[in-house]
Amino acid sequence: MTPTETGRHFWRDIRVQLPFLAWLVVLWMLLWSQFTVLAFLSGLVVAVFVTRVFRLPTVELSGRINIWYAALLVVQFLFAVLRGALAVTVQVFDFRRQPGAAIVAVPLRYADDLIMTHVSVVSSLVPGSLVVEADRDRQILYLHVIGVRSMEDVEKQRAGVLRWERRVVRALGAPDQYRALKADQRAARADAQGPRSPKGGVR
Repeated sequence: MTPTETGRHFWRDIRVQLPFLAWLVVLWMLLWSQFTVLAFLSGLVVAVFVTRVFRLPTVELSGRINIWYAALLVVQFLFAVLRGALAVTVQVFDFRRQPGAAIVAVPLRYADDLIMTHVSVVSSLVPGSLVVEADRDRQILYLHVIGVRSMEDVEKQRAGVLRWERRVVRALGAPDQYRALKADQRAARADAQGPRSPKGGVR
């Protein structure tokens, strides 16, 4: 491969992975809690370095984004961060009892690698929970969570992660993932309403 072809290949890879690079820069700024020009430039350098040195297969994006659900996801995430920070603060200063902790396994329902990554990042950035392991083959996330004292609390934490998965799928999921989610929601509503007679009454 000639130097010219190598250069074209490099810039083509950068262009194809531009959305992924942008997401890495955003994550870098979130992790450092700094939204400055310096944080942006350092995040960009790190993102390019990581994607060029630790080469992985090209990330296949879903090709779908719903602006409304994406904006709603951001608002819900910011609210969850605030609520989680307040909840952790209360637990830390509650000297009457120690906050319980547990490792919770959450089998995701619609996730591919990209959706699993999004759900992992969101779940880890919300105070009170941290993804400690991801089983890619079985699509299971393992989270360390605090404030857990009963099985009811465990199920509440698991349901919370599954809500994040649904929100991410609605905002960024592939068309087949979104259709599967909508089909499950219709089935759940039908089950909640119960079987109906031909005249429209409940049997």
